[in-house]
Amino acid sequence: AARPFSGAGGQEEAEGASRATAMLRHLLLKLRATGPVTVAEYMREALTNPGQGYYTRRGGIGESGDFVTSPEISQVFGELIGIWYISEWIATGKPKAFQLVELGPGRGTLTDDILRVFNQLASLLSKCDVSVHLVEVSPKLSEIQALMLTGGKVQTSPEDKSAYMKGVSKTGIPISWYRDIQDVPPGYSFYLAHEFFDALPIHKFQKTEKGWREVLVDIDPDVPDQLRFVLSPSSTPATENFIQPEETRDHVEVCPEAGVIIQRLACRIEKDGGAALVADYGHDGTKTDTFRGFRNHKLHDVLKAPGTADLTADVDFSYLRKMTQGRTATLGPIKQREFLKNMGIDLRLQVLLQNSRDTATHEQLLHSYDMLMNPKKMGDRFNFFALLPHHRLADPDKKRKPESVSPLPPVAGFGELLLK
Repeated sequence: AARPFSGAGGQEEAEGASRATAMLRHLLLKLRATGPVTVAEYMREALTNPGQGYYTRRGGIGESGDFVTSPEISQVFGELIGIWYISEWIATGKPKAFQLVELGPGRGTLTDDILRVFNQLASLLSKCDVSVHLVEVSPKLSEIQALMLTGGKVQTSPEDKSAYMKGVSKTGIPISWYRDIQDVPPGYSFYLAHEFFDALPIHKFQKTEKGWREVLVDIDPDVPDQLRFVLSPSSTPATENFIQPEETRDHVEVCPEAGVIIQRLACRIEKDGGAALVADYGHDGTKTDTFRGFRNHKLHDVLKAPGTADLTADVDFSYLRKMTQGRTATLGPIKQREFLKNMGIDLRLQVLLQNSRDTATHEQLLHSYDMLMNPKKMGDRFNFFALLPHHRLADPDKKRKPESVSPLPPVAGFGELLLK
């Protein structure tokens, strides 16, 4: 129910320092050659550079890493998400097959918890062909996922195949790994993006007297081996394309890559059915400067020691909604504590508390519940957002009037759960 952790070693610290200098040297050479780069380009290098990027080399999740995610705190989180997918599967008439597609699956903890639920409800899913598809760019993390989900029994696929690795879960479900969502085969699918969009590269813009200017990263002329933020002297292609005419904020962060991925998800759901669940830090088009770094669970200067810290920015859900371009219906964002409460976390906690014999487990359960639900911790900081086919929410035979009551079952998590 709650997860114990192990501590970090000093070797990683030393590796981190040398990597920082290598990544910094690489960036300084690049900036001297090309001039300032966008924040998006800086993030891309720092996080996913093949040789020195934070995710490609390390990806520090868990207590020994740089940040802890909800699935690492409590198994209940993943179980409730597993139930959400099954509830949607039932609501859409129990299709003969579905794919569970997770974007950026971390250590595989969340998928593992979801598969446990699928296994517990095996009699319900007995006539359904379930498969798992993981979209992961980090070789290090895909190894950790394979160990967690299959016990390490995987085959690497030949180069020409879309999946670079295949295996079978401990419960007998086929799992495939891909580098890009476009490689995942089409079909009725449930998509999951938990703390995925916040790590995608953002462009930053500042409103000035001369109009919108893009925030760039450059070498500090006073300290030649340090980086600093500067404003573009004139508008850039990004300012022309990404600032909405109705924008009222003075500082805006836009993640075009998130827009592209949401468009792909919306197209797939529109064509093949299914649903997408996004859980992340975020806001509904209200926040301004949210770009930050994490190292050893502490805030870290985003421009210092690139490649050794996780860089993240809050997800703008209003932008994601806009980028679906009406292909799907959207629900949320709603706060994590509301979503989990609607999904029955309180009931699940009571059952686990009744079944646990020792005080330590009791305390750990209550502690992890508090981490997930407390508004000052993760309860209000994380949001849930869903993409669903239009017919899932509206009855096509009726004119869309507020008074017309749809016979469709409510979407779990986004409304109060009534236990019959």
